Amino acid sequence: MNILLINTSDCVGGAAVAAHRLMIALNSHGEKARMLVAHKSSDSLTVSDLRHHWLTRWRFLYERWRIFISLWGRRDNLFKIDTAIAGSDITSTKEFREADIIHLHWVNQGMLSITDIRKILLSGKPVVWTMHDAWPATAICHYTDGCKSFTDECKRCRLLPNNGSARDLSFRTWHRKRRMLEGQNITFVACSRWLANQARQSRLIGNHTITSIPNCIDTHTFCPREKTTIREELNLPVDKRLILFVSQRVTDERKGMTFLIEALQKIVAEHPEWKEHTEVMILGDNSEDIAEKLPLKVIPLGYVSKEQQTAKIYAAADLFVIPSLEDNLPNTIMEAMACGVPCVGFKTGGIPEMIDHKQNGYVAEYRNADDLAKGIVWALEDERRGILSQAAVKKVHSTYSQHSVALKYIEIYNQAAAFKNYRI
Repeated sequence: MNILLINTSDCVGGAAVAAHRLMIALNSHGEKARMLVAHKSSDSLTVSDLRHHWLTRWRFLYERWRIFISLWGRRDNLFKIDTAIAGSDITSTKEFREADIIHLHWVNQGMLSITDIRKILLSGKPVVWTMHDAWPATAICHYTDGCKSFTDECKRCRLLPNNGSARDLSFRTWHRKRRMLEGQNITFVACSRWLANQARQSRLIGNHTITSIPNCIDTHTFCPREKTTIREELNLPVDKRLILFVSQRVTDERKGMTFLIEALQKIVAEHPEWKEHTEVMILGDNSEDIAEKLPLKVIPLGYVSKEQQTAKIYAAADLFVIPSLEDNLPNTIMEAMACGVPCVGFKTGGIPEMIDHKQNGYVAEYRNADDLAKGIVWALEDERRGILSQAAVKKVHSTYSQHSVALKYIEIYNQAAAFKNYRI
């Protein structure tokens, strides 16, 4: 079976990492999987990129400019919105023609337009679409943040000035998506049960097949290591407890850094000795910008693109904290758990599906800095860290291994192909 996975990038962002890992897993199981992307960063021979990179860049800028106008010149929500008004027609490419299954992933920011997706659907090839966020089920947003308009008809969007209008950008995009999907059948795959439940409520896609399959991870790369050895290799302190925070952009409000700052301030106020034996590693862009706000010494690691290096950083940590305010199925949690690092996060999105409360980590009450602080202290107690670590590794091997996830997707591909042939 020839499978074409389509994503805006092959390496940058959680969706790109997840799609690339799935491609490797599928090829390991005897399938012929390739990726088609707008921006290629890897040297993988099974990843192809679109020609005319300047056109892709222009499409991205054009869409941002149109959104910028709709926001009345404000930048706050500029990257919380996607309208898919510009993209590339991939149906004429060699990769598309040779594919038996078309597997869409995160295709925004100039990769595919709504018109391009409609053309893919009309090609007659079976289409599977993995939802890495809520955008396929909404008009323009990637995360609903409690909004329920997508269950009926998007309009008066909270992300637009003055909450939009009855026929605002979200309303117009919602109806363009509705026409895109008319008469078609897509198998939607959500990475978490939480997102699958949201998708089933969507008036846009609720009548399509929707299932849940988690992302996978390479447990040979992400695995436990001897901490003293790996810290010496990375020039990290061997006599300190290290807390790790990871985000592609540390200052992203949705990633909840303000709650981590508040939680650590509470801990240090009650346990001033933490200043002597506990430090915080921050992996991601803009890490230096928030270093002074934390009450503990910060080790800013910047952005790291190499998986081998990232895996070593995880393995060097004693605890991973993810105070995200809304997230699907974060790769970062499974990366940390695969390295034997217990995790603490809020009860939101797909996070409680990954962290089993007081078994491999701690699930704090949503937006509760006090409970987040309690979870951090609890998880770092010496007598339970070894037990939590073993449970974390066991959870990853049973749930997120390449083998188990690849088999689930192969079953989905076969079902989608059989349905398409039946209809034909």
